[in-house]
Amino acid sequence: MKKIICSILAVLSLSATSCKKFLTENDPNNVTLGSYFKTENDFNLAVNGAYNQLRGLYNNKSAWTMGEMRSDNAHYDYKSSDQAVATVNRYAVADFLDDKYNNQTPPKWNAAYNAISAVNVIVDHINDIKLSDASRNAILGQVKFIRALAYFDLVRFYGGVPIYDHAPLGREQTYIPRSTAQQVYDLIIADATDAVAKLAAPTFPQTGRATKGAALTLLGDVYLTLKKYDLAEAALKQVTTMGYSLYQNYGDAFQLSNKNGLESVFEIQFNSGLATPQANTDASIYNFLPRMVNTTVVTGVNFNSVTTVGGYNTPTQDLIDAYEAGDQRLDASIAIAEGTFNGTDDFTATAVKSSVNYTPAPGKVGRPFPKKFLHTHTIGNQTNDNWPVYRYSEVLLLLAESLNQQGKTGEALPYLNAVRERAFGDALHDITTADKTNLQAVLLKERRVELAFENKRWLDLVRTGNAITVMNAFGVKQKAQYSYLRPGSYNVTQDRLLFPIPNAEVLLNDKLTQNPGY
Repeated sequence: MKKIICSILAVLSLSATSCKKFLTENDPNNVTLGSYFKTENDFNLAVNGAYNQLRGLYNNKSAWTMGEMRSDNAHYDYKSSDQAVATVNRYAVADFLDDKYNNQTPPKWNAAYNAISAVNVIVDHINDIKLSDASRNAILGQVKFIRALAYFDLVRFYGGVPIYDHAPLGREQTYIPRSTAQQVYDLIIADATDAVAKLAAPTFPQTGRATKGAALTLLGDVYLTLKKYDLAEAALKQVTTMGYSLYQNYGDAFQLSNKNGLESVFEIQFNSGLATPQANTDASIYNFLPRMVNTTVVTGVNFNSVTTVGGYNTPTQDLIDAYEAGDQRLDASIAIAEGTFNGTDDFTATAVKSSVNYTPAPGKVGRPFPKKFLHTHTIGNQTNDNWPVYRYSEVLLLLAESLNQQGKTGEALPYLNAVRERAFGDALHDITTADKTNLQAVLLKERRVELAFENKRWLDLVRTGNAITVMNAFGVKQKAQYSYLRPGSYNVTQDRLLFPIPNAEVLLNDKLTQNPGY
């Protein structure tokens, strides 16, 4: 919000004009929002800028710290000599010891509001010039989708938040209280519904821009979260008619050659070939590897991740054990860096091994890492991977869940089993239960292994009412295994299901209230 306010003040100062009437000439070097949008291309550039903000929302460190490390899917490599503020704060999020001063959770809030701010400028100025109906719909459909996506992230992680559906132009419009969660969801549904109406169905290969299929998937996800299962079913069934399909092999969904392909519903775009590579590349895999002086054995590129980015989002044994025998997703999702840790908890890799039935070689240890984001690249800490937000397999699982929750368990099974048949390579592992409760448990586990490391697990645990029970039990195992964990860690209560509103925002805006427990 601080960035929003600074931007607003800048706009206001740029817009200030002299009261002397004879000074009527516009300064060509003084560009204001009111004078910027002159052509359709100006709007298209602004839309690109709104998409760019999603990188910070879905693929920065707070995204996987809050979405995966907060859950039973991932942990971290503890380094006793590294007690830097960012490191300690990231550990705290994973261990449920974070507070309102934590510096690892505000970036998600900031990124979401940056995206919302970028969208609102476009919405407010869409009538500045005459556009064809097709162009206007394409622009508005995309940005309404982006804004709905941003608010959906905010409301699930923070609860009710301030709603800005237009760019605020003064203090009274800027410093506003939190809306209720339901009010936020109402805006999300309105935006996503408008996006569905305005966007075109996908064509393949896709461009990476939002489509009607992406908007319907978002809408179905929202309705499922709100337990409006019939509406979720209606939205998601439309997506199944739009030409999406599963690749034959699970790992193919993450190959660079399949970006925006048949299984992609919406993904965050990265391209290491652009002129400013550092600003347009994904570096997630380097965050997920152990701290190493030289990453060549694992990545093929020499990079020192000891003091920079490594040691996080480490797959837990609990997750590895969740994969059934014969599930090809385990080998495609998780690999083992084999080697040794030194006295300062840094790692030297000597080989990369499969995670299936892994046993370390004598004198070696195996450190698992998310393999699905490791692909060929040439510059350390800069890769060409896109980040998946929605894949078609998730559409099928969301649809199966919405059907099962309505008691249509038999109708749900084909959608679930389509995902499992791809995972196992046959129909021998199909689920046949006719019990609604049993199938719901199966679906939650299926989402865990299908969508591992895609920042879904924590939200799934909260959405299904399993977070407190699952994470407290997981914490008992964690504390038995890791002596460095503090006694108060993994004390998961109702208050811990939301993250704190960033303290800086509360100090800046006295109308904001903090979440309980913080």
